[in-house]
Amino acid sequence: MVAQLRPSGLSSGERELRTLRASLAQNPTNLPLATDVARRLIQQARRESDPRFLGQAEVALAPWWNQAVPPVEALVLRATIRQSLHDFTTALTDLDAALAIDGRNLQVWLTKFTVHTVRGEYESARRACVPLLRLGDNLTATTAAATLASLTGDAARSLKLLDAALTRDAQAPVATRVWALTQLAETSDRLGHTADAERHFQAALALAPHDPYLLGAYADFLLDQHRPAEVASLLRDFARMDGLLLRLAEAHAVRPAESSALKSEVAELSARFANARDRGDRVHLREEARFHLRLLGQPTSALPLARDNWAIQKEPADARLLLEAARLAKDRPTEDAVLAWVATNRLEDIHLQPRALASLP
Repeated sequence: MVAQLRPSGLSSGERELRTLRASLAQNPTNLPLATDVARRLIQQARRESDPRFLGQAEVALAPWWNQAVPPVEALVLRATIRQSLHDFTTALTDLDAALAIDGRNLQVWLTKFTVHTVRGEYESARRACVPLLRLGDNLTATTAAATLASLTGDAARSLKLLDAALTRDAQAPVATRVWALTQLAETSDRLGHTADAERHFQAALALAPHDPYLLGAYADFLLDQHRPAEVASLLRDFARMDGLLLRLAEAHAVRPAESSALKSEVAELSARFANARDRGDRVHLREEARFHLRLLGQPTSALPLARDNWAIQKEPADARLLLEAARLAKDRPTEDAVLAWVATNRLEDIHLQPRALASLP
């Protein structure tokens, strides 16, 4: 088994959350208290990349969870939890209900933009992006617009716009700058601008060295650059997070000296994915498909998982995973369908080009 590494003791924030949860247990219908607890649990789920905290957030909102139209504070948090659990259809219903009550809610528009973008619904994402221009700060609005442009045939211009916005808004909140820098890094990588991608990843990591999404994205970049030793160093303290343990195992898989660690990591990942299935948790479908494809070497079992994942979300990483699984499983219709989707949306990504696919075994 892989050690579940966590800092010793509780942080001040965790102690405060424990106190708040105890208070909520005594007064479960206190809406301000419940939403505070739920919000903190959602943040912890993101920090730990652990969807179980989302279930705890749902419990905090239990008095309002099944209401058709709960108070708007609970409604927005319910949508956020559902989005985080990849229940995108129901999340969008909640978001639209929230906008009917408060059409100027920046967080609701931003979440709606995110859901449509993840689902590859770019026209709907574009409509959700427009209010950000008048309700949000410049860097948030520009990052959203640049994200959309980078996925729909205008990646080079999106880099220029976002780079200029970051320079202009150097004092923007850290979270916003990390989002912008990560977007710059991923877009640069998709265009094959390796040195720029490296620079932007490093700048983002300097601001948020423990961000799970950023760590995973940079690890993927390093794996593509055949730099497994750096991946192992980057992720050695994050094995408790499924997606990062997966990437650590991939790094060890190409280093013969790490065969013992790899065997333990594969066993641990197998157990974690099995436990997730038992809980009905399908948040990590992408990771499970990738596990079957790249660590178990089983494209025929990876393919249905990648298809199920594609039915839910359509980010570049999802397209790449399904293409790789389809190519290795010799499923030409699925491969053609994904390539047609890529062409229709004018997605620019060197990893999806025929030359990259031809290099697969």
